[in-house]
Amino acid sequence: MDEVTQWEIVASVEKISEAYLVPVLESMLVQFPFIIRGFHSDNGGEFVNHIVAKLLNKNPYINFHRPCFFPVSVIDHKGKIKKTYPYEEVMIPYERLRTVPKAESYLRPGVSLEKLGTIANQMSDNQFAERMVNARSKLFQQITRFAKTSCLKPFPSGSFFD
Repeated sequence: MDEVTQWEIVASVEKISEAYLVPVLESMLVQFPFIIRGFHSDNGGEFVNHIVAKLLNKNPYINFHRPCFFPVSVIDHKGKIKKTYPYEEVMIPYERLRTVPKAESYLRPGVSLEKLGTIANQMSDNQFAERMVNARSKLFQQITRFAKTSCLKPFPSGSFFD
């Protein structure tokens, strides 16, 4: 995730090994529209199954439809700097990128704000939200079918999702 715009690329790998990680990292790096000046991994233990990965790979929601709060530094009466998150500063990462002074100069060759705008305008936020609800519903149906046909036992309440 970019710390200025909150532009984010999400990926998953089948197994944690260099053979699986390197191609995915290479793919992720070229998906950022701007030049990358540093890279940090938190070495987290998050795992995403192949169904979720498939959905995420088709999903421009993260950078073109997901609202984010951006902090504003305010100095209080004691002179201490506090971060506030005013509603007026809520925007999607693509919108935030457009507010960066000389934003075009940070983009990779072949990428322009106009091209990114074309991606952003392919679907309205509401159309994309409907698509996400349908995809999530399909995913939970698949998980439920898997749970019923596998050796997994539900929680005592009778549902995995209660």
